[in-house]
Amino acid sequence: MNALPLEGVRVIEFSQMVMGPSCGMILADLGADVVKVEPPKGDRTRYFKSVASGFFNTYSRNKRSVVIDTTTEEGQATARKLIIDADVLIENFRPGLLGRYGLDYASLASEAPGLIYCSLKGYLPGPYENRLALDEVVQMMGGLAFMTGLPGKPMRAGASVNDIMGGMFGVIAIQAALARRARTGKGAYIQSALFENNVFLMAQAMMFESVTGERSIPWSVKESPWPVYDLFDTSGGEKIFVSIVGEEHWDGFCRAFGCEAWLEDPRLATSQGRVDNRSWIIPEIAAIIAGYDIAQLCPILERLGLPFAPVNRPGDLFDDPHLNASEGLLELTLNDGRKVKTPALPFTFDGQRLKKRRDPPAVGQHTQEVLAELQDRKTGTSR
Repeated sequence: MNALPLEGVRVIEFSQMVMGPSCGMILADLGADVVKVEPPKGDRTRYFKSVASGFFNTYSRNKRSVVIDTTTEEGQATARKLIIDADVLIENFRPGLLGRYGLDYASLASEAPGLIYCSLKGYLPGPYENRLALDEVVQMMGGLAFMTGLPGKPMRAGASVNDIMGGMFGVIAIQAALARRARTGKGAYIQSALFENNVFLMAQAMMFESVTGERSIPWSVKESPWPVYDLFDTSGGEKIFVSIVGEEHWDGFCRAFGCEAWLEDPRLATSQGRVDNRSWIIPEIAAIIAGYDIAQLCPILERLGLPFAPVNRPGDLFDDPHLNASEGLLELTLNDGRKVKTPALPFTFDGQRLKKRRDPPAVGQHTQEVLAELQDRKTGTSR
């Protein structure tokens, strides 16, 4: 790939945790020059432990780090110059924080009319807009925890789905604003929010209630609308998800596993008939699958064209043959010299996966470089 799609776009990132950094990382992978502004001690996620210990390194590739103390007048002036010289600003601090330093959109718009200013928040404007939010908070409010958990026991999804998707919607809006600015020269003020993102995820369940007049049921206990759409145990103790929905899939499964008699059973002649008879079909299929281990079963299911999936832990993905063969994992060198792998963006561009160009930066690694570039542009010199 000769030129990346967002090459030439400069982004100033004032953010921490997941939502803002994920937005910045996607823009950086797409070719934007993303300058991450950190306080003198560095982004606090650099020092997180336990399950949050991967936050910084996950979302900081392809960025440059600049240290600015925005609590000082000198730092505020420097930050303002960086922003006015940029195309895009992204921030995900609590409402009003950047306004204290004169770095909110209202304070910058007149001097930088082409600036695209993206605020990543808990809630869009409305009664909740000044509340603080977390992924867990909006999952509880927005129905996702209810749909994920058991009855009476709502459960957080096992990933920061709203933080990451909220950052993705920020990217979508930024790219739309860049396209409009190319036509009109006009910048934009954009907001993307956790709660509204979660509500968007719940659209199917909400529409189900509107269409049927029934209340939603958690996925963990809801009755399957499909003949076979279940998790099974294998002989080795591993679990595998198998779906047998289409007529050709049913025919293929029955013939491959010696169940041709089911093809002659009038109770099972239609998909709805197989749904109506799940109470005895599923135990029979479970007994068949329990006679195979994962290594034996997966090639058969793949040959039959059935949707299936072994149940993996996150760490199993490092050795996934598809990810490794398709450049789905990028190698990073951390600040302490360790080499690790991390997922690439999940799409191709002109047939190629987007690459890592920079490792996660050290605190303030590019401060002098970026500020020198700013001074050069001011004086009209080139480097």
